[in-house]
Amino acid sequence: MSSGFETSNKHPKSRRILVIDDDPDSLEILLEPLRWEGYDARGVTTEGEAHKLIESWIPHVVILDWMAQSMAGLRVLRTIRERLSHVSCVFVSENSHTEAIIEALDSGADDYIVKPFVPLELLARIRSQLRIRDLHEQLLYANDKLKELVDTDDLTNLYNMRSLYQRLDFEMERARRFGRDVCVVMMDMDYFKTVNDGHDHLFGSYVLSEVGKIIRACTRNIDIPARYGGDEFLVVLTETNHEGAMHFCERLRENIEKTTFRNGEDSIKLTASVGFAITVPGENIGAKELVRRADHALYDAKRRGRNQVCHYKPEDNKVVEIIPPSLGRKKSAS
Repeated sequence: MSSGFETSNKHPKSRRILVIDDDPDSLEILLEPLRWEGYDARGVTTEGEAHKLIESWIPHVVILDWMAQSMAGLRVLRTIRERLSHVSCVFVSENSHTEAIIEALDSGADDYIVKPFVPLELLARIRSQLRIRDLHEQLLYANDKLKELVDTDDLTNLYNMRSLYQRLDFEMERARRFGRDVCVVMMDMDYFKTVNDGHDHLFGSYVLSEVGKIIRACTRNIDIPARYGGDEFLVVLTETNHEGAMHFCERLRENIEKTTFRNGEDSIKLTASVGFAITVPGENIGAKELVRRADHALYDAKRRGRNQVCHYKPEDNKVVEIIPPSLGRKKSAS
């Protein structure tokens, strides 16, 4: 399986293995072959020591004795599962009864080895558990990458509108709970049609991807930048007042204005119009209404001559039809 997450050829020293056994002699018998293999293996003889290492060291594999007198093996297993659900747990015990093996495996153990054991077999079983762990990590990595692809616009690497609204709903609910501000910024490239008219569409795509980079450079980690559709963009600013929002919008507008978009022999200078709206304390509105207000402010900026920033003013509010991005906007000279 080829991916950005490499699990092959991991150095044994990077593998953390915790051995729990209240008998020091049995503990050393278990630790010795693990050290031969080069693993970072540590042993403890009490339940208290085990819990401390599990919390601070976070082992990849835990080997514990079912028959330990100073601790109940199943209780320790349950504690490990509560704290570290993806750690491999292997029981090693003198109890070879089928009932004990079944109970251990049904309780969440990943393997059960009967004493006395052959050291090479123990190592083979540990390698098997590490392979399973690696496959699990690969799966988590692949799922994260898949979610990233689903949530982001492939041209600009910004969020798409489906994922944006989910995040905006969450931020607005959080803002209501803690009495904070949420700001929605809408930006539209001025006369973007001239890019496609005077150049090929590949250059238009290049410009949009560069605009995405400019937006990401202007936003903080806690902000939520998205491509709204076509050459329109939306940014959610969290915990930002009017002054902070205006500063962000002006900086974004200026950065676009001073940029020369150049790719090969094609180059162009462009400007952008920006509008923003901030939640009003005590007012209970939804995400779509806040976006509608920001879009109204954007419309105002374009009506006043473009390449400027306007903010939503309730007293000047007019009914403006919002056309979903999926339907597209008809703009002869946007």
